Amino acid sequence: MTATQINSPSLRVRPAAKLDGLIRLSDVHKTYFLGEMDVPVLKGVTLAIDKGEMVSLTGASGSGKSTLMNILGCLDRPTSGSYLLDGQEVGDLDGDGRAMVRNKKIGFVFQSFNLLARTSALDNVLMPLSYTAKHLGDREAMGRAEAVLKLVGLADRMDHHPSQLSGGQQQRVAIARALVNKPPVLLADEPTGNLDSRTSEEILAMFQRLNEEEGITIIIVTHDRNVAQHTKRQILMRDGLIESGNYMSAS
Repeated sequence: MTATQINSPSLRVRPAAKLDGLIRLSDVHKTYFLGEMDVPVLKGVTLAIDKGEMVSLTGASGSGKSTLMNILGCLDRPTSGSYLLDGQEVGDLDGDGRAMVRNKKIGFVFQSFNLLARTSALDNVLMPLSYTAKHLGDREAMGRAEAVLKLVGLADRMDHHPSQLSGGQQQRVAIARALVNKPPVLLADEPTGNLDSRTSEEILAMFQRLNEEEGITIIIVTHDRNVAQHTKRQILMRDGLIESGNYMSAS
């Protein structure tokens, strides 16, 4: 694949020309019903994240951070309130509906990488396309997977299995896998939790480059203040509400 192909518009997510509401939560509540006990976790969250932003979601244990992450990632649904993702109301979708949105609109990066051990880096990245992009021909799918691996600096590691890669390289494969469907949102849950400090800095620098050069919207969920400081906006949660770092743009 030539450099021209790698940098073609079809393989890049362009920065928005102006603020564009990608995520809009309005008065979102989440209550867990445990027998006769109601446990409110989110108590009226209103949140805006625009296309092209790189933000962190932080908070102490019990702040509601993980619950909000699950709602943002369409892994759970709010008890009440509105959640607009890329212009679509997803807050009231059932499980199948949320799964469809997840597959098309959210790329996930996890602390534990979650790679298939006996599968090459290239095949790990190709895997999501078999579920969500069946219309692609084999050559186009292969080209897209190769392009995102090159984007994360693994052009010479495509045929390597996870056991042949360092922790940082495995996380890069996981990031490429999250990007291969070209989702509007990349949601990273403690993405440096299993990495040493030097490798963590490399991964965070790569997130910054993907955001600044490729215009990819990135949400990093973390308890680590140092990790949060690498983002342009830090959203702090406390007691089921957003304490700081929020705004509602005029877009």
